[in-house]
Amino acid sequence: MVVVGAGFGGLSTVMALARADAEVTLVDRKNHHLFQPLLYQVATAGLAPTQIASPIRTVLRRQANVRVLLDEVTGVDPDARHVLMGGRRLAYDYLVLATGATHAYFGHDEWAGHAPGLKSLDDALGLRRRVLLAFEQAEVCPDASERSRLLTFVVVGAGPTGVELAGVIAELARRALACDFRAIRGTRARVVLVEAGERVLPTFSTRLSGYALGALEKLGVEVRLRSAVTRCDARGVRLADQAQIEARNVVWAAGVRASPAGDWLATARDAAGRAVVRPDHAIPDHRDVFVIGDAARFVDEAGRPVPGVAPAAKQQGAFVGRLIAGEIAGTSKVRPTFRYRDRGSMATIGRKAAVAALGPVELSGFAAWLVWSLAHVYFLIGFRNRAAVVLDWVWSYLTFERGARLITGTESARPPAIGVRTVEASPYLS
Repeated sequence: MVVVGAGFGGLSTVMALARADAEVTLVDRKNHHLFQPLLYQVATAGLAPTQIASPIRTVLRRQANVRVLLDEVTGVDPDARHVLMGGRRLAYDYLVLATGATHAYFGHDEWAGHAPGLKSLDDALGLRRRVLLAFEQAEVCPDASERSRLLTFVVVGAGPTGVELAGVIAELARRALACDFRAIRGTRARVVLVEAGERVLPTFSTRLSGYALGALEKLGVEVRLRSAVTRCDARGVRLADQAQIEARNVVWAAGVRASPAGDWLATARDAAGRAVVRPDHAIPDHRDVFVIGDAARFVDEAGRPVPGVAPAAKQQGAFVGRLIAGEIAGTSKVRPTFRYRDRGSMATIGRKAAVAALGPVELSGFAAWLVWSLAHVYFLIGFRNRAAVVLDWVWSYLTFERGARLITGTESARPPAIGVRTVEASPYLS
């Protein structure tokens, strides 16, 4: 059988097949499994990439019935039972597509170059470079207006990712400008969180949403609600009320679009491109093809769609893996229905500030932040990653420092956008 995608869903599927009498091939275009909930910490220099990613081969090295292929899937031929990888074909008896989702710009894909999203390590490192370079460029920029644009950060979308990004950028800016720079010390960075809806964290209760709004404003984040973005370019963003926010740094956290798995299968899809699946997560007309995670639209018995979150993908992967293992062993005669168990939702806003909805229990403040921290450390793969993250978080908590503030990549050598401030030589240097 073949599993495409080594995210939470795909990896859970493979692990559920550990004792099955099956040859499993896992295909991914990256060689690592990524813990996406902490990507924003890499993007804001809180963690290093190696702390939230693990090589797939290392994760599965003890599972003898798995081989890993580093390749990019370009299509599926369900009638011939082939996965297409460019000019290559890979045969399967069962196929599980766990190919995730990407950014959605609601028909304005041209905005992507000005407002990158956050779905991969490359995205996170690119965003980290942009954020840190903004401070460096502002330090030597003689033009006050351009300096203001460099130190203005706009985050579009006030879901968990947007709220977390806005909060941590505000904290980073406050600390960096106060301690590490000379010419722009005392300058106030502007962080704007733009949301088209009525409130931040709309999937949480109004109480937790209200707490999150207050915590963001306490950090100095300017929250613009009921403000849809109508234009995004190199100058910044324009809102539906014609307000223009001049900014050199815009981050997109407003929506997602499913991978092309549904297109490959020519099956029914929803507005976000997710393949509509049956109660067993197989697609109609093909019992041997399953779609899980962010690429699938699954509606439970109460008519509620399963959310596109990591716990849901892990549960779906484990369910499909056990189902296939049972059919291979001949112990499953009737396919069961997938039932999602909601373990709760959490989002962090900043230092000692978070919200958590755990069934009927709602937490906010330090208690929620502690639960959020413990949960994320627990779900990281590998003891080394857990230990490294805990040590970095403890260090950051005690010292207010962020340990991964390195500017890397080709853009690190770019000069400031406008002018160069004349800097006097230090008398201590010869």
